[in-house]
Amino acid sequence: MVPLVETLKQNNYLRSEELVSAFESVSRAEFLPQEFEDEADADIPLPIGHGQMGPQPSLVAVMLELLEIKEGHRVLVVGSGSGWVTGLIAYTVGHQGKVVAFERIEDLHLLGQRNLEKFDFIKSGRVECFLGEGQDEFQEDTPFDRILVLASVDGVPSSFRQRLVLSGKMVMPIRNHLCYFEKRSEDELYKEEFPGFFFVPLILKSF
Repeated sequence: MVPLVETLKQNNYLRSEELVSAFESVSRAEFLPQEFEDEADADIPLPIGHGQMGPQPSLVAVMLELLEIKEGHRVLVVGSGSGWVTGLIAYTVGHQGKVVAFERIEDLHLLGQRNLEKFDFIKSGRVECFLGEGQDEFQEDTPFDRILVLASVDGVPSSFRQRLVLSGKMVMPIRNHLCYFEKRSEDELYKEEFPGFFFVPLILKSF
């Protein structure tokens, strides 16, 4: 099987040097159940346990390329699952950056922490994992440079909009349209839509 990074590069999903390095360094296999590790290079969604599926790698690459995450950024991840995407982001933000990750299924939340610690992301303080929806539980005032939501919502939660810095970027699926947002002013949230994707729904209390 062709290595995953080569497949993503050949199909123009993976372009930036920073993300190529992240995909090469944070192996997807480390975040999959043992019986699926041999399929880690396949560009398909795979089970991550507890009845959930991990995202297709090409989709992950598209979302992360849109976000243009840089070293030192502070990033919010909602729906972190087994932790692979969180790990890719943690690698990209470097030692000066921070990733705050939320997962609402307790068993996956615990699994994600164990997986991320294989790379020392949690002990080093680069990643903090929380159990919850990520909408209201995190009360710290510090805003985020980037926000990534990995499950489908019906609209942009106001708390996510408020937590995004000026010129910050946010990617989330809305009704199975992949949506990119850029906060151009306190009142303007620029939006682009990329239809044709499928995501599991994210359950939020309210908007």
